[in-house]
Amino acid sequence: MVKTIRWGILSTGDIAGAFARDLKLLPDAELVAVGSRTQQRAEAFGQDHGIPHRHGSYEALAQDPDVDVIYVATPHSFHAENTILCLNSGKAVLCEKAFALNSSQAKEMIDLAREKKLFLMEAMVTRHFPVIKQVRQWVEEGRIGEV
Repeated sequence: MVKTIRWGILSTGDIAGAFARDLKLLPDAELVAVGSRTQQRAEAFGQDHGIPHRHGSYEALAQDPDVDVIYVATPHSFHAENTILCLNSGKAVLCEKAFALNSSQAKEMIDLAREKKLFLMEAMVTRHFPVIKQVRQWVEEGRIGEV
């Protein structure tokens, strides 16, 4: 039996809304919480997307015991700070692109995730990468076998 993954969304902007809508398409995912800089925004976003836990701070979201993974959807300049907050709270993180502002921030985030043995990944669509297009072509040509 597949475990249902309980998600929280950190921020309430447009990309967070798109993520909330898309997450509903996954049978093994449940959107249980949202965190915003204000309770009012968290309430509105939660109402729009049927989210039961609505937190007026990112810290409260990170401490929510009913959340397994947090999607960080803040502006790029806050990704490292927000990701580190979530990792330090014991949460796995899916961080919107760009992952970090520089290599030292990225290293700090990755090192902390490794230290805490937590999942950390940049949210990036790869379907248009050249390597993916090449693999698709090989599949269509039958070079890889039946897929």
